[in-house]
Amino acid sequence: MFVVTNRIPVAAGHEADFEDRFRKRAHLIDQSPGFVKNLVLRPVLRRFSHTTGQWEETKEQSYYLVQTYWESEEAFWNWTKSDSFRTAHSNRPPAEMFAGPNVLEIHEVIQTTEAR
Repeated sequence: MFVVTNRIPVAAGHEADFEDRFRKRAHLIDQSPGFVKNLVLRPVLRRFSHTTGQWEETKEQSYYLVQTYWESEEAFWNWTKSDSFRTAHSNRPPAEMFAGPNVLEIHEVIQTTEAR
């Protein structure tokens, strides 16, 4: 299984609009061959301080994570070449919604553990 993670720096004040875009998405990826699941993760602005041993609030820029899980890497790349992908990405959000460029990462799952 492969996990594709898009790390997206959402600008302050645009968080609700960003999240709303995912709630209202067309779900075109859901029917793509090899697609397993999609997760959208909101950052929690707390960091563990190794100096104090405590969790502390932070104002530091953080990233939303949009993760898609695929049966194979090939399935992901096929999705990116599809008409559904182009349609899903055709309504681009305004540039001011972002605090910088996104970062796309692809990982192969080598181990998974689930609760019993």
